[in-house]
Amino acid sequence: MITLNQLNSLSDQEAFSKLEQCCVSKTWVNKMLQSRPFSSENELIETAASIWYNHCSIDDFKEAFTGHPKIGNIDSLKEKFAHTSAWAGNEQSKVSEASLDVIEALAKANEDYENKYGYIFIVSASGKSAEEMLAIINARLDHKPDDEIYVAMNEQHKITAIRLAKLIESVPQNANLTSHLTTHALDTSIGIPASHMLIALKGLRDNQWKPMSVGITNNDGRISDVLPPGRFLIPGIYTMTFNTGNYYKNNNQNGFYPEASIQFEVTDGSHYHIPLLINPFGYSTYRGS
Repeated sequence: MITLNQLNSLSDQEAFSKLEQCCVSKTWVNKMLQSRPFSSENELIETAASIWYNHCSIDDFKEAFTGHPKIGNIDSLKEKFAHTSAWAGNEQSKVSEASLDVIEALAKANEDYENKYGYIFIVSASGKSAEEMLAIINARLDHKPDDEIYVAMNEQHKITAIRLAKLIESVPQNANLTSHLTTHALDTSIGIPASHMLIALKGLRDNQWKPMSVGITNNDGRISDVLPPGRFLIPGIYTMTFNTGNYYKNNNQNGFYPEASIQFEVTDGSHYHIPLLINPFGYSTYRGS
């Protein structure tokens, strides 16, 4: 780890090498170099997101994807990505806990994904089990290629932000690393969090609903990283769809609603929390905090 002052004072060559550990897109790294010095950790995180979303192209996204091993392919970490092996290994640590059947299914899904989209499956894997990642990749395999690239680039920047927080020692304490949008689901019929539920965020692009993010609730029924740190939704209408049908099926319950889609309006940069309270025959929502 280094300090923010050290990052500011490194030579371009030294700083390039450090930032490349976070994202291998040359456009992103070079524009980050040009943005030095950073006056604060928040400026670092906000600039990283601004460059990624406003100055990087689809080709830059795909270049960044090459800096990652395939999810589930633990052996490739040491062979191809030695300079980030410790970080990537930790990010994917829960994969090793999975059964052979799940690992094989995840490997097959990765192969199908790469054949369809032309790049490897990118997901912010921290805290996710192989079963959860398998559910996410299967959902994303339904996307059109022109749409999936924007989901993948969001996941890429989640990983970049995580790695910046590992590179700069003061970032976790001093930067705002929260998502502009969060969610949680609670099963009120049994009084516990609705864990392992797939949730998709969509926004309007070219006057059509397009996928932006696909996540799965954790053991507390929450998704805290719907969006990467520093990524703010522009004002407008968005839709969050909760896959209640599969949730009930996986819990041996019969539910009346196969999904719950909630439209909401973003008007500013304040935090938005969209919760869902469900039971087999109804659901409700509100703007949380």
